[in-house]
Amino acid sequence: MKNAFLNEYETKHALADFILKANRLSMDTKCVEFENAFANFQGRKSAVLFNSGGSANLALLQALKNLGKLKEGDQVAFSALTWSTNTMPIIQMGLVPVPLDCDPSTLNVMSGNLLERLEQAPEIKALFLTNVLGFLGDINEIKNICNERNIILLEDNCESLGTELPEGKAGNFSLGSTFSFFVAHHMSTIEGGMICTDDEDLAEMLKIVRANGWDRNLSSAQQFKWRKKFNIDSEFQAKYTFYDLGFNFRPTEITGFLGLYQLKFLKENILTRQSNYLRLEKIFIENPDLIHLNHKHINVLSTFAFPVVCNNSTIRTEYLSRFAGAGIEIRPMIAGNMQNQPFYKKYVKEQYDLPGTDFLHDCGFYCGNYPELTESDLEVISSCLYKY
Repeated sequence: MKNAFLNEYETKHALADFILKANRLSMDTKCVEFENAFANFQGRKSAVLFNSGGSANLALLQALKNLGKLKEGDQVAFSALTWSTNTMPIIQMGLVPVPLDCDPSTLNVMSGNLLERLEQAPEIKALFLTNVLGFLGDINEIKNICNERNIILLEDNCESLGTELPEGKAGNFSLGSTFSFFVAHHMSTIEGGMICTDDEDLAEMLKIVRANGWDRNLSSAQQFKWRKKFNIDSEFQAKYTFYDLGFNFRPTEITGFLGLYQLKFLKENILTRQSNYLRLEKIFIENPDLIHLNHKHINVLSTFAFPVVCNNSTIRTEYLSRFAGAGIEIRPMIAGNMQNQPFYKKYVKEQYDLPGTDFLHDCGFYCGNYPELTESDLEVISSCLYKY
């Protein structure tokens, strides 16, 4: 990203004015307003705001453990092509990570990958799926498989805010889905994250987990329920009563204000990202060095970046040189095969064969896609994608 925010100048001035006038900057009414507005945008009953997307991932698994839906030692499958904060919480919560391979044509776990792994690990209790770089696999079929086998489906939707299938929006296929508002994501609150769910018990527990395990951010009816259960008979005693395991993952009013402000630009942002990608895709299609990613099943493609998948690693080296020589900032294909990461090797002994993820690890990379790319920027990127 060139800037921290969309409409940078306007946003910073509005933020400065808000800070000067706000009576309180710790979590308060602006956070609640943003939660309600984001839930409405996403089309889910509840949204719970956190200080980061990584915190949201960790809180989601802690909440499921608190509710008894997961327990220590349970197997939790995850997309092998993902980010560290999708996988680390599985280990940190005492769960057993089981990687699923990803299809190079979609970048994502497909239902066939899940079924194959279930033959080897039939005791999988949950699947924490990553919707990669704005693309999706056949997630509706994955949802059906999970429903049939009583597997809890979760979505890390930090990279795919706004992507839509005919069956619904990315982030709406699961019990709970996480989002990130870090700089360079679809919308920025500097730091910030969200969990969306239609499950009232999960939303309630997430608010407990977010704030040290206490009930201060619950409704009066919810507070009454918890206080009655544990015989807390006064407001004085309730102030320092902690009902279950939690963290301090609270956002600030700055997060809430920025979220509301940036949400105004989100729909246009998504359409611009899609337009940018489809423009460059015309070059991908004509270049035999590059793999054309399949998104025929996607109605709205809200790409996080421009993923480039080459036919082999030698070709990738050539295109990496082109992009670097043109001054375009590039990244590996997320964290590649997560099993190769140092932290993963330290804590997880069992390794699985992941040919599709290894291919993406060796042959893929990406550069930024965001609404403020100029015509000149797009021309520079385009020039690096042609077959010479």
